[in-house]
Amino acid sequence: MFKLLKNLTKKDILLAIICIALIIGQVGLELKMPDYMSEITRLVQTEGSQMKDIVQNGAYMLACAFGSLIFAAFAGYFASSVSSNFSMRTRKKVFDKVANLSTQEVKQFSTSSLITRTTNDITQIEMLVSMGLQLMIKAPVTAVWAVLKILNKGWQWSLATGIAVIILLSVISILISIVMPRFKIVQKLIDRINGVTRENLTGIRVVRAFNAEEYQENKFEEVNNRLTRQQIFNQKTFSVLQPIMNVVMHILTLFIYIIGAYLIKEALMTDKLAIFSDMIVFSSYAMQVILSFLMLAMIFMMLPRAEVSADRINEVLDTDITIKSGKVKENKTGEVGTVEFKNVSFKYPDADEYLLKNISFKANKGDVVAFIGSTGSGKSTLINLVPRFYDATEGEVLVDGVNVKEYDSEFLFNKIGYVPQKAVMFNGTVTSNVAYGDNGKGEISLDKVKEAIKVAQATEFVEKMDDKYDEHIAQGGTNVSGGQKQRLSIARAIARDPEIYIFDDSFSALDYKTDYILRKELKKYTKDATTLIVAQRIGTIMNADKIIVLDEGKVAGIGTHKELLKSCDVYQQIALSQLSKEELENA
Repeated sequence: MFKLLKNLTKKDILLAIICIALIIGQVGLELKMPDYMSEITRLVQTEGSQMKDIVQNGAYMLACAFGSLIFAAFAGYFASSVSSNFSMRTRKKVFDKVANLSTQEVKQFSTSSLITRTTNDITQIEMLVSMGLQLMIKAPVTAVWAVLKILNKGWQWSLATGIAVIILLSVISILISIVMPRFKIVQKLIDRINGVTRENLTGIRVVRAFNAEEYQENKFEEVNNRLTRQQIFNQKTFSVLQPIMNVVMHILTLFIYIIGAYLIKEALMTDKLAIFSDMIVFSSYAMQVILSFLMLAMIFMMLPRAEVSADRINEVLDTDITIKSGKVKENKTGEVGTVEFKNVSFKYPDADEYLLKNISFKANKGDVVAFIGSTGSGKSTLINLVPRFYDATEGEVLVDGVNVKEYDSEFLFNKIGYVPQKAVMFNGTVTSNVAYGDNGKGEISLDKVKEAIKVAQATEFVEKMDDKYDEHIAQGGTNVSGGQKQRLSIARAIARDPEIYIFDDSFSALDYKTDYILRKELKKYTKDATTLIVAQRIGTIMNADKIIVLDEGKVAGIGTHKELLKSCDVYQQIALSQLSKEELENA
């Protein structure tokens, strides 16, 4: 928790100090009121007292109450400001860290857990900072100040109050020791809830198509019931605290009056009024002490969960980023658009077997290099090493003659136009999605967007939309078809004019006619750029300058379409499974 508080700025600390000063002032005014009450009690019991003196003390009490209210209002405002700014910066810090995590590290936490940590966990800490800045300061200040005021009022009353405080502290300690471990379970169950909900929403079409609504509801209900049972247990455990505090408070009040009655009975006539007045004051201050512990109890109810949340947030912030940005921000080699693999082998961090083994090839500027192979042969993994979604376990991946590990990440990414296997659309418009590659700088003009859409064979359906290029695209592209998403995703890469294009099976959702026309136009447009294509269709890659055939993570053959038909058995099998001999011979 204290580690996270380092995110507080000097302004926050200044506001916190002002807040503390206001709270101390508020407590001082609240604790002054019993003194006036004692004076009023004495005046009422004393013969010859003037009404104006009683009214004057009453007015002082009202002034203290009003002043306390003003101080509390300003303290609450400053505390809320500090907590809101703190949570904003922490949330941004977590978001930025998550954005820089590698694919493997994201999988380690899971997407749903990272969402929970960025939202729910930070909210828990924000609530603690807001309430804690007020109650955690007010409670001990009130308790200490009240105790100091009653120390000389009678050791019997002080002893009774001390016993009550010890009972309350014991109860609070026992409850926290019971509930603390269970708050960790609660946060993990919230992760599960988010995961099941996210899975259901992203796969809603499949769920409905297979009439699996009841199955999904049961999955959600199972996790939801576990979370509910755990929350009920936690709340029931903490619910014991309030009645115990009320019982202790009322018993303490009873004992104060019993002790007071005994002291008054045994005292001299001249001292009876003073003891009675002290009893009234002591009773008020004792209640302040108990109420201060009641305030602390509220914080102790929030503290365990916030502590768990803080640990989860620090777990993300303390994660070492395995794929770190290099320092190279300029091209000094003179090479442009080259991609070279030198004896590259790769295995996932948690795997025993290598997925890619000793891969070597070079693509020069203007080359179209295609990758084909059976499912699981490592095609997508191979090209994902170029933009450093993963780093090679052995060997080197060079772009323009420089190891990709040495590049500044932003500089490397700006060289690449990447089209993923699963087209990704963002909430916005057609234009904002296609111009996404300008890094939010507004450098891609509308004319450039239209040109990219035209090359990607998307003009026809975009022009038919109601708002054309300003048509709204829903998050995930749920309001456009799979083929339309792929074409817009391809247009996004084209609009960047990169040195290197990477197409990860990006034509699979297109019909053969659109696929053919798109590749024909794309070849004209990207003739000066290097193109890497992963594909399953022979028709998509047969005109490539170089085809690399992968089989079980190894290179089974490299060459043109015609060369591989003669020399590579794996390629022949793939080709014949899709086209007849006549079609292959005439291709």
